[in-house]
Amino acid sequence: MSEDNPLLVESELPDWPRIEPAHVEPAIRTVLARLEEELSRLESELQGQASPGWEDVAVPLERIGERLGRPWSAVRHLMGVRNSEALRDAHLAVQGEVVAFGLRMGQSPAVHAALGALRSGPAWAGLDPAQRRIVESLLREAEHAGVGLQGAERDRFNAVQAELAELGTTFMNHVLDATKAFALTLRDPEEVAGLPETALQLAAQSAREAGEEGASAEAGPWRITLDLPSFRPFMEHARRRDLRESLYRAYVLRAGSGELDNAPLIGKILALRAEQAKLLGYESYAALSLSSKMAPDVAAVEELLEQLRGVSYDAARRELDELSAFAAAHPEFPQSEPLALWDVSFWAERLREERYAYSEEELRPWFPLPRVLEGLFELAERLFGVRVAAADGEAPVWHDDVRFFRVRDEDDGLVASFYLDPYSRPGEKNGGAWMDECVGRTRLVTGPEGGPRLPVAHVVCNQAPPVDGRPSCMSFQEVETLFHEFGHALQHMLTRVDYGLASGIRNVEWDAVELPSQFMENWCYDARSVRRISAHVETGEPLPDALFEKIDAARTYRAGSDMLRQLYFGFTDLELHARFDPESGRSAFDVQQQVAERTTVLPPLPEDRFLCSFSHIFAGGYAAGYYSYKWAEVLSADAFGAFEEAGLGSEEAVRDTGRRFRETVLALGGSVHPMEVFERFRGRAPTPEALLRHAGLEGASA
Repeated sequence: MSEDNPLLVESELPDWPRIEPAHVEPAIRTVLARLEEELSRLESELQGQASPGWEDVAVPLERIGERLGRPWSAVRHLMGVRNSEALRDAHLAVQGEVVAFGLRMGQSPAVHAALGALRSGPAWAGLDPAQRRIVESLLREAEHAGVGLQGAERDRFNAVQAELAELGTTFMNHVLDATKAFALTLRDPEEVAGLPETALQLAAQSAREAGEEGASAEAGPWRITLDLPSFRPFMEHARRRDLRESLYRAYVLRAGSGELDNAPLIGKILALRAEQAKLLGYESYAALSLSSKMAPDVAAVEELLEQLRGVSYDAARRELDELSAFAAAHPEFPQSEPLALWDVSFWAERLREERYAYSEEELRPWFPLPRVLEGLFELAERLFGVRVAAADGEAPVWHDDVRFFRVRDEDDGLVASFYLDPYSRPGEKNGGAWMDECVGRTRLVTGPEGGPRLPVAHVVCNQAPPVDGRPSCMSFQEVETLFHEFGHALQHMLTRVDYGLASGIRNVEWDAVELPSQFMENWCYDARSVRRISAHVETGEPLPDALFEKIDAARTYRAGSDMLRQLYFGFTDLELHARFDPESGRSAFDVQQQVAERTTVLPPLPEDRFLCSFSHIFAGGYAAGYYSYKWAEVLSADAFGAFEEAGLGSEEAVRDTGRRFRETVLALGGSVHPMEVFERFRGRAPTPEALLRHAGLEGASA
């Protein structure tokens, strides 16, 4: 019975605590069987219509996608935040069937013909611009799903799609397992010399969770893992160079050997993607990927990346020379050796401390999570006229750490809700940070207060958890990450589009999706905003102006190196998907090393296996799209430039510009092309000047 399976119950929100792996297979198969009947019925109806309208074809397609997406997205979400062997098995058992149904719908001749007839028929003139854009997108998606293929080619295309889905899931599971499998348990205080108190407390807590009952921050033992809240502080502060080397090597070799080796999967994924593109008539997977993005082609992307490489490479070289000289001036650095990869973070922090008279770790007490959230929500109200209020207990959650919030408009009442899952859980939760939709805004479903169903977002981070009764104190980088993901959530939640196929982040070109997220990061360097998100965990005092000025001055610290690192990833991704031939005898790692010659000033280790944990492109949505971060950063920096020009010190100007940003970038979703959205907000096309200025690279030369 459906009422016994929480994945089949019609409710406002998923009943997370009740969902178990045993529910997955029966629920998904029940839904698929129902939708197969519904799709067949739709096809029969469409075949008898010469001039179908919007309600005849687009609305039924959204309804079918909604009915499958609701339970399947819940399963996929749990794979990221509550992973287990049983859930993996259940997910794998039905993943192929879900992929097959998606292809069945995308390849339907009746549906495709009806969409084409709608575009060329009399009903087209009556559609609004958003509806027309949706129909165009549905036609393109059908073509990318292989609707034009027949016979053996279609069979092969479908087999490729099924295998790619399985390989992507396996890749992600290998990364999670490899990260979880490694740990350094240290028992000598000399081995943790240099670590700040917060890192010691987390390491002791990790040791206790691993069975060391008496572990303490003062006496140890201390457990160091590859999870970023543990890994990053160790690389930045641990004085033992040999231990930093061990940890660094483990990190870049993750999922690169043994049973969890992703190297064979990388070759298969790249070969299958190339075959997929060829079957669809594209010269490369990159060309296929960019056909649905904002960037016009591979050449345009490479032109932007090369422009940014030209202004960042020499700056990064100078930064490395400067860091090498700084380290060599200290007696504890081995004078006979050059600066190594596992030295960079440590000495960069020492140089930051000397130059700006503060350390990243020193900032943590000023940014307890409750205060950061309070200030972030105040900023959202100031900019966009929305109020965020805690609603813990009003919605079921998948872990006790998860919080729930309601978002209300100053005029329209409740407009959205979101979950926040802030802390790292290495045993069951994927690393990194992300925003995903729980449900999207749509007029097809009536919300509890009438009108369209309102959007609900998942905001997921991986910061250090509370330790010994103290709240989670965030690094400044973790603060920026939270602002970034909340920017994604704002676009999902503040949409005014009622068509579910284009509301929020849906139907937004992938290389424009990062605009609102990277835009929000800029407010971490706005003096008023930082005062509102900071309060010392012991005294409650806001961050002193003098310390903020140091943070602001350090904003461009190692900016060339940071930009070059992102370009290294972007160029590697593009090269693998645009020109690499898996049958050429060269490996993906050879390509990585070749790209590194132009995009790194301290080359990766010859044995580096970073690609084996590069989930963004091998298990996420960024294949031939990692450049999107830089493409969208041009847009986001230019968008923030509008606030700077209006005057950050003027509340009226900030409010007016914020409302304009809301009504364009955040409200229009995928109903309008992102270039037009940007131009409506900014009044002109984007330029990279603001990005280079924020990075302190506007005067750099190639």
